[in-house]
Amino acid sequence: MQSRCIIRHISLNYKTFYISGMIFLFLFLFLFSGVCPALTLTDDHQRRIVFDTPYKRIISLYGAHTENLYSLGLENQIVGVSSNDNFPLNASRKQKFSYHDDPEKFLAFSPDLVLIRPMIDNGYPQLIQRLEKSGIIVVSLQPSNIEEMYEYWLKLGMLTGKTELAEKMIREFKDKTNRISSLTRHIHPKKKVYFEAIHAKMKTFTTGAMPLFVLETAGGVNIASDAVSSRDTNIAIYGKEKLLSKALEIDVFLAQSGIMNSVSIQEIKNEPGFNIIKAIKDNQVYLIDENIISRPVPRLYEGIVTIGKILYPDIFIKEILNKDMK
Repeated sequence: MQSRCIIRHISLNYKTFYISGMIFLFLFLFLFSGVCPALTLTDDHQRRIVFDTPYKRIISLYGAHTENLYSLGLENQIVGVSSNDNFPLNASRKQKFSYHDDPEKFLAFSPDLVLIRPMIDNGYPQLIQRLEKSGIIVVSLQPSNIEEMYEYWLKLGMLTGKTELAEKMIREFKDKTNRISSLTRHIHPKKKVYFEAIHAKMKTFTTGAMPLFVLETAGGVNIASDAVSSRDTNIAIYGKEKLLSKALEIDVFLAQSGIMNSVSIQEIKNEPGFNIIKAIKDNQVYLIDENIISRPVPRLYEGIVTIGKILYPDIFIKEILNKDMK
């Protein structure tokens, strides 16, 4: 078991190492001494986290962290979640926390790890500093693309002693998405899609964003591939003029739906000027739950299937769903 601890730490970086005779000697000593070397990772705020045992009392202040922890079988290690967490259902029964709360509320539950994301680090430094001064480890993580998502899952696995399950989660997700890609790769012609991120100012997603990974894996073509990132995020202000210049090419109009974008289909249809968009004329306007397209969680696969059924129902209903039922 101790050797596995060492191997997992090395494999996280996906590098091939030349192991000298001296390192073999240390490995031998660790195997027979029962000592496991400390693991190290760096979070998105450049904290260097060094630890030798998994964290057991975790507060999660981001829904994606909570969902992934549950996917790793860690329900009993979660002592609290953010105030908006409601998936999976059992998460809604956990103690609720917010970055607006007094630090004493956190301390009363004796967490050994608080998982946050960069927005909390940047916006609420006093809370974070108070927790850290009290000896609580704070880790800030939020991937911005699919490759970073895999590294993020591995980091959660390292922190909680579930590295093997994290690797399995990655393999299964890749297997399923690769299977879909193989089915949609040769579709011709492919549906052209405008994917709305936020209705105000006609905001869309930029290249590399997770919703576009979902769309493109499902076989859709992003009509707004020329969108330029706003404020170094995966969101771009596309603008109505540019959008309407492609009105006749848009086969399907998708909009993420949720806290980020509380728009309705009718609002989209009634937007001045949108009546010339092909998808509007053809009644091809759909809302997609933001939780299955924007969060770095295994449910992205559900988002792919959801969009795939809209774009190519014959392929996704007859082939994908039949295979999933086997």
